Amino acid sequence: MKFTVLYGTESGNSELIAEDLGAKLRETELDVEVADLQDTDPASLGADRFVIVVCSTHGDGDLPNTAIPFAEAFDAALPDLTGMRYAMFGLGDTFYEATYSQGSEHIDRRFAAQGAIRVGEYGRHDASSWDLGSDVALEWLPGVLEAAAEPASA
Repeated sequence: MKFTVLYGTESGNSELIAEDLGAKLRETELDVEVADLQDTDPASLGADRFVIVVCSTHGDGDLPNTAIPFAEAFDAALPDLTGMRYAMFGLGDTFYEATYSQGSEHIDRRFAAQGAIRVGEYGRHDASSWDLGSDVALEWLPGVLEAAAEPASA
């Protein structure tokens, strides 16, 4: 399977988590890309790769700065993501109950609206916890891989 790990970040935490997920995937997979959302053309997304998105939340539940250009390009192009499968890992702080992990949900809604299918559990890291984001993401990854290995339903 081919993997693309995309990250949207404000302070670098999502990038570190994405790099750790990419390194873990490379232990068993040959084709793994890790990229910043701001450097990703939404038209390049498709069913040929399994996409993992790691995205933080900024301000009042907004996208982080590096995800904004991607979201704007996405909204302008509205790519057909039929057949694309993906997993989502969001970062946030439960102190901000109403906006917790909303940054990732902005991307999730866009992908789903364009026909992509999210598989596996929605991963989340709470900045108010004592857990390290990469530790939580690496514990989450096996469940995602198990779900990704299952054939897509029609």
